Amino acid sequence: MSSPPGEAPVAPPEQASDEVAPATIPPQATATGAADDMAPPVTGTVGDRPALNGSVRSAARPADDVVGPPLPTHAGVVTRLLAAIVDAAAIVVLTAMLDLAAAGARFLWSPVDFRWPRPETEVIVIVLGAVAVVYLTAGWALAGRTYGARLMGLRVLSSQKVLLGWIRSALRAIVCVIWPLGLFWCGISRTRSSLADLLVRSVVVYDTQPFARVRD
Repeated sequence: MSSPPGEAPVAPPEQASDEVAPATIPPQATATGAADDMAPPVTGTVGDRPALNGSVRSAARPADDVVGPPLPTHAGVVTRLLAAIVDAAAIVVLTAMLDLAAAGARFLWSPVDFRWPRPETEVIVIVLGAVAVVYLTAGWALAGRTYGARLMGLRVLSSQKVLLGWIRSALRAIVCVIWPLGLFWCGISRTRSSLADLLVRSVVVYDTQPFARVRD
């Protein structure tokens, strides 16, 4: 189309193009970790732990397979009474054996003039008490238990869960021999302590292990 003289030529209007410019597509991530970072987070819960992007996380569980040795439990009056009965029988047997040994020594010394000894009641009581004190003291000081306590699975220890020692074991043995009824105090005590336990600060626990020290 020609323009009139004296005017600048007018460019023809551009026609609308039907082509659409391609959208700019961001380059895809080449690594799996980068692709996961670009993906929107998908929240969820697995147990008590959150899960991102559908990944499953197992909730933490306490270590049930790691179990320490059980804590010692203070013995009751019934078990301790049974152990005391066994110890009393053992003391009687030991005293009878000592009597037989003394009689045998007298017979070997003078078989012609031998007469079976017939001690008085007071002497029998004193000898039984002395044997009981030695028996209990040796058992508690050396291993924390006597023969009766071993049968019942008991052990006599200090409040720090260690052996009593010779002095405290002897004091406890004397108290138990002089006042055996003090054992029944553990039946009404909250800590299951007898009168002897209160005096020397000892405890009687269930312990079947061969060692003397137990966990506090």
